[in-house]
Amino acid sequence: MSRPPLEVADLIRAAGQKFIQHSRHWLTGQHRKVLAAIRRCRTAVLGGHLDECSRCGHRVISYNSCRDRHCPKCQANARHRWIEARRREILPTPYAHLVFTLPHRLAPLALQNKKLLYGLLFRASAETLLEVARDPQHLGAEIGFFSVLHTWSQRLEAHPHVHCVVPAGGLSPDHTRWIASHPRFFLPREVLARVFRGKFVDALKQAFAQGQLGFHGELKLLASPQAFAAFLQPLFRRKWVVYCKPPFGGPEYVLHYLGAYTHRVAISNHRLVSLAGDQVTFRWRDSAHANQQRLMTLSVEEFLRRFLLHVLPPGFVRIRHFGFLAHRRRAQLLPLCFQLLQSATASPQAQPPTPGDSEVPSTPSPTSPWTCPQCGGPMVILQRLTAAQLLLRSPPLLLARAS
Repeated sequence: MSRPPLEVADLIRAAGQKFIQHSRHWLTGQHRKVLAAIRRCRTAVLGGHLDECSRCGHRVISYNSCRDRHCPKCQANARHRWIEARRREILPTPYAHLVFTLPHRLAPLALQNKKLLYGLLFRASAETLLEVARDPQHLGAEIGFFSVLHTWSQRLEAHPHVHCVVPAGGLSPDHTRWIASHPRFFLPREVLARVFRGKFVDALKQAFAQGQLGFHGELKLLASPQAFAAFLQPLFRRKWVVYCKPPFGGPEYVLHYLGAYTHRVAISNHRLVSLAGDQVTFRWRDSAHANQQRLMTLSVEEFLRRFLLHVLPPGFVRIRHFGFLAHRRRAQLLPLCFQLLQSATASPQAQPPTPGDSEVPSTPSPTSPWTCPQCGGPMVILQRLTAAQLLLRSPPLLLARAS
């Protein structure tokens, strides 16, 4: 993919200092650290390395990445490594994709209590899936899955939700057979939404009773028990949103599919359109109108404010595994799942693959970042270069680029 003409780093270089001065009252040290990392990413300031193609001999200087998990440029490499590590864990069965979303009413509270509420979102959604799947009226099986936290909408507003990718089936309670879900149906969405709402609100009430919630600014009034109870009351008047895609694809399809959801940041550089004065324009997808592509223009300062809403707490894990894929159980149960699925596939009563399983999604397969721009051959590092060494080198001798 070609380098976009405009990047988040360009916006930070253009207006970052002014933004910091105007936002001192709420910016934290972590916010400043993220801005500084993105601004310096893949520049000579971080040093670099001299690379050579092992096939054609083409040489190029590559600048080092900042490796900050909020940086739009660093996530492609991280996603590639993560997906390759997951390749041996993908089961030979269709998968289901579910999304659990917090109501808009809870977004301001989540922004003031990120670690707590994002953790509750993981826990409530996971417990909901495990409980409903175990119910004999639905699937009657022990499932395994991983969840990925996203906190943004297409317009960069606060919109906390988790994407769950689940094998469409699970282990029987006695672990002697694999129970497959219906080819076109995984779990009832309305039941999931109702159970998810109850679990999350109960956990929120318990957190309030234990004094774990913080209330600041416009939310200070919610610190009293009566006000907080009144705040929660409307949450039961509306259905909560749980999206459930019918089971789809097989192992290779799922590997392609994962690339669209893991290691995302609030906005990619390729969605940025233009920077004119202090106004930045970017593309967004309007899901309310058949996913039409639209343009939004914000001041650079407002854009950076929205971007920083999605900085996660230090050390917060945004990809988590549950059920038989949980780290403490995976080594024992995952081989059993492969064995039982292999036995089920060999059985003459095994269900045929559903139509469309072989279709490849539009998201391209991640490729290794260490490829030659001339011939596509593998690149090898010849020499590590410090920032001082890069400044001393004569640019015409070698083509300097960021990778």
